[in-house]
This record gives sequence, structure tokens and C-alpha cells, in this order.
Amino acid sequence: MNTGTTIITFLMVFLIQNTQNRDGTALQTKLDELTRVSNAKNLFVGIEHLTESEVEEIRRKCEEAAKRVEAGS
Repeated sequence: MNTGTTIITFLMVFLIQNTQNRDGTALQTKLDELTRVSNAKNLFVGIEHLTESEVEEIRRKCEEAAKRVEAGS
């Protein structure tokens, strides 16, 4: 009985993770396409493949740019 419950639990977790990964990939693809066709910098397309430090550097630059725009308003 316990083995059956463990197997079912494992399969459900696997199914949920698989669904979340597909949803995340679809969402990222949509965002990449919106970035590509807009006036946004194409630098952000594929950002999910960068290292954590590279993403942090881009985030920091975006925050600085937003602060400059806010200060100029």
C-alpha cells in the first residue's frame, strides 16, 4: 500500500513539474517574441540562459535606467 502511494505521489509531482516547465517555456517564448517585435532591446531575448550574475547585472542596469528616467521627469 505504501509503495503504491509513493509511486502515485512521485508520478503526480513529475506531471505537475512537467506542466509547469511547459507553461514557463511557452510564456518565455511569448515574452521573447514581444521583445523582438517591439522597441525593447533584443538583449533580453534568451536572458533565461544567462548566469545568475549576468542576469543580476542586467537587472541593476535596468534599475539605474529607470531611476534616471524618474529623476528626469
